[in-house]
Amino acid sequence: MSSAHLYPSEMILWGGTGQAKVLNPIIEHFGSRVVAVFNDFPDAKPPLLGVPLFIGAGAFKRWIRGKDPSKLGFAIAIGNPHGRVRLKLHDFLVQAGLTPVTVVHPTAWVAPNAVLGEGVQVMAGAIIQAEARIGRQCIINTNASVDHEDVLEEGSEIAPGATLCGSVKIGVNAWICAGAVVKPFVTVGADAVVGAGAVVIRDVPAGVTVAGIPAKPIRKRVKAAR
Repeated sequence: MSSAHLYPSEMILWGGTGQAKVLNPIIEHFGSRVVAVFNDFPDAKPPLLGVPLFIGAGAFKRWIRGKDPSKLGFAIAIGNPHGRVRLKLHDFLVQAGLTPVTVVHPTAWVAPNAVLGEGVQVMAGAIIQAEARIGRQCIINTNASVDHEDVLEEGSEIAPGATLCGSVKIGVNAWICAGAVVKPFVTVGADAVVGAGAVVIRDVPAGVTVAGIPAKPIRKRVKAAR
């Protein structure tokens, strides 16, 4: 999973904030390099020294002309609540011929029988235990823990220091914020948010934000779109 040969020699990042700065040294560690960064916001600043920044899909289409997209990998440096944006960009870039790269920090532990989907990001110190299944474009952030037989549907994010106990299910584009704990056998629905430091002891419905110890609903979330 983390072998250097799985990283193309050149990659692009889509998203130009702190996530790009975190991904770049992992990519370089495995012998690849970022050759361009793309963002959707006109006021964005280049996040990486010496790497050009381009704005929008039109700029990407112009940039890719004359290049062989099959030799380029990509990672999407956009955190939640924009998991669904990552999924749309994933499809756009795959259709353009680029290869999604699963980025795993060398200090992360991923069980041999865990399954990581395309474009997953696993950051420093993260742990993914036996038979966990991590969907496409999920982010397992710094020092997060995903225990045995957990299922994370695509576009979800586990923030720094969050803990999922065993047999937890996380829905599409759900966001488990920093330091939160989800107890065993709990389901967190699609587009739900678990607030920082919360302890979840019962299922969280789709689209609901919960916080506190034990976690309780505080509002209904409107599906994120961009």
